[in-house]
Amino acid sequence: MSLDCRRTSQRGTSLLELTVVMALIALLAGVVTAAWDTGSTELAAAHQEIVGSLDQAFTLARARGTDVTVALGKASGAGEHLPVQLSRGVKWGKPAHIPLPPDMDADPLAARTGESHPLITVTPRHTTLASAWFVNNGKEALCMRLNGKGHLKVLRWRRELSKWTRV
Repeated sequence: MSLDCRRTSQRGTSLLELTVVMALIALLAGVVTAAWDTGSTELAAAHQEIVGSLDQAFTLARARGTDVTVALGKASGAGEHLPVQLSRGVKWGKPAHIPLPPDMDADPLAARTGESHPLITVTPRHTTLASAWFVNNGKEALCMRLNGKGHLKVLRWRRELSKWTRV
């Protein structure tokens, strides 16, 4: 019995080929990560921060039996304020290139300064003394509107849709 010793060709992936593919995947992952738009995440975080601060202000106002003021940005004025912290990518106010939400009249102060109500005062009766705040990341914006009974309505300017949507 003779054995036929033929060398068969084996097809597979070499270590060099595997290394090149992994390097390309790492390069693509780096490009995607660098291009990732964190502005949407920052606006969502600002929304949660403002909602949390307003909830805390309503709770404090009811517990103390006095008005509590929530301050956004560099608010000026006398008295103690419950501050709202925003990330660096989120700015206070509405950019000029973003239109006002439907059914909202232009505020002369907001048109001049970019901010309408730097302070919102909440009362122990769950009412507010200001109506709207805007925050933006330069591309998109949030409009938080409070009615007189303290109910919050949040709208978001969607650049890709060119319209305000409810959050």
